[in-house]
Amino acid sequence: MKKRHIGLVAAGVLGAAVLAKKSSGDKKTAKLSEVEEEINSRYYGDKQVYLIGGGIATMAAAAYLIRDANFSGKNIHVIEGMKILGGSNDGIGTNETGFVARGGRMLNEETYENFWELFSSIPSLEWANHSVTEEILNFDHLHPTHAQARLVTKEQEILDAHTMGFDNEDRLAMSKLLAVSEESLDGVTIEEWFGPHFFETNFWYMWQTTFAFQKWSSAFELRRYMNRMILEFSRIDTLEGVTRTPLNQYDSVILPLKAYLEKHGVDFTLNEDVVDLEFKPGSDITVTALKLGNGETIELNEEDVVIMTNGTMTDSSTEGDWSHPAPEVTEESRSARLWRNIAKKKAGLGNPEPFFGNEKETNWESFTVTCNGDKLLKRIEEFSGNIPGSGALMTLKDSSWLLSTVVAAQPHFKNQDPDTTIFWGYGIYTDKIGDYVKKPMRDCTGEEILYEWICQMGWQADWEEIKEDIVNVIPAYMPYIDAQFQPRKMTDRPLVVPENSTNFAMVSQFVEIPKDMVFTEEYSVRAARIAVYTLFDIDKEIIPVTPYNRDPKVLAKAAQTMFR
Repeated sequence: MKKRHIGLVAAGVLGAAVLAKKSSGDKKTAKLSEVEEEINSRYYGDKQVYLIGGGIATMAAAAYLIRDANFSGKNIHVIEGMKILGGSNDGIGTNETGFVARGGRMLNEETYENFWELFSSIPSLEWANHSVTEEILNFDHLHPTHAQARLVTKEQEILDAHTMGFDNEDRLAMSKLLAVSEESLDGVTIEEWFGPHFFETNFWYMWQTTFAFQKWSSAFELRRYMNRMILEFSRIDTLEGVTRTPLNQYDSVILPLKAYLEKHGVDFTLNEDVVDLEFKPGSDITVTALKLGNGETIELNEEDVVIMTNGTMTDSSTEGDWSHPAPEVTEESRSARLWRNIAKKKAGLGNPEPFFGNEKETNWESFTVTCNGDKLLKRIEEFSGNIPGSGALMTLKDSSWLLSTVVAAQPHFKNQDPDTTIFWGYGIYTDKIGDYVKKPMRDCTGEEILYEWICQMGWQADWEEIKEDIVNVIPAYMPYIDAQFQPRKMTDRPLVVPENSTNFAMVSQFVEIPKDMVFTEEYSVRAARIAVYTLFDIDKEIIPVTPYNRDPKVLAKAAQTMFR
């Protein structure tokens, strides 16, 4: 009888908990319904929104305006300085001249909360009646990542990268970094925080090349990454947490987003720069006009809104080919120029100088290899043990340029022929002399970069045979690709919506979003959502950063990894 009585009590408590949860859920649904009703009743009149820059952040902002603010697409204007949309999410080329993607943006299923939610409402162009989110995750689940050759030595030995290689000093420094306040890390570099041994560990080689950190990068950013990506710490050697798109990010992400916006009548102006903004006098931040590079001025009405890209990491990039190195950078960063101009006029708009003032520290160079047939890819597969699309970065840890390559599932481009294959790579130390090509990577042609990599792999005896199948190798030099990792003050990155702003927001990898990490698609999308929800008073949830760094199981696994 006693057990039965306890069971009845427990059942009663459980029933009460279920009822309470249902009541809470009902209240949430009712509140959301009220919010939707209020937004759908809004009349914006002739209100216009100007989005400066055509990357994923401003395009996401346009989608949020349409979907969540009930704003008319025909009153949304995207102004992009290049001839094509997409910003850093690029991918272009032909089978005859070769393909190029300046970078490959890795996604993550567990931590890209707002990205997946947004793209669950963007229809796929390839899979009828499904969203982009469904398309990407379905592809990724069918093509899981498990790198088997994450680190390779100069003797072409595949290292056991499961071992992190930390000593007690490294462990103590890492533990302290995760415990200190962010405010105490103003201007502190990773090299200033850790001892020399740390930079010889397997962990550093893997973490550095996965996320493109440098020794002189901000310790603050490493702290953010370690907290945000702590799930990946235990699997950094296999990169199982990497989520891949079916094709390059331009084809898989930008094109369907562009189609969605075009369907809703969004106005796109390409090949046109915004070089300055005019503000209303006073302490408020109110944009009154856009100054264009062609000398024209767009005067704003009082109710209009401006959302600006205040920094672009692929600005001023240059491209070479098989016979030519990527040219020297001669043009100033468009986005940094605009940011500098407005930061002089109003307080609270941040400071671009730590990010766009030192090209020597912020550059690296990628290269995209296009081949006839798959002989070279087969050779890579035999060496690494990974079929195309199943591996991840393969880093040649002893190479003077610190070269890494990745072979995506084929095809990687929408217009790629079945008998054409590609792979991508990059080098972090572009000013170093090559081990085989006695020139800095920065000065090398596509042929020379590929030859250096072939020699690092020990295949130089077959160079002439390998060369016959190469269509092109396109180097892409990016002077500011690592700019978002630069040491800085907390105040150097402005808030998405600055204090005292009435109609202005900024979105990019150079705004401040508490707890989140830069150099990700999620950061751009989250910034866009914050901008739209704040300026348009949208009383809906912006999905918070998932606190995996407070999950006891995750922390226990991370602690074990420190001693592997």
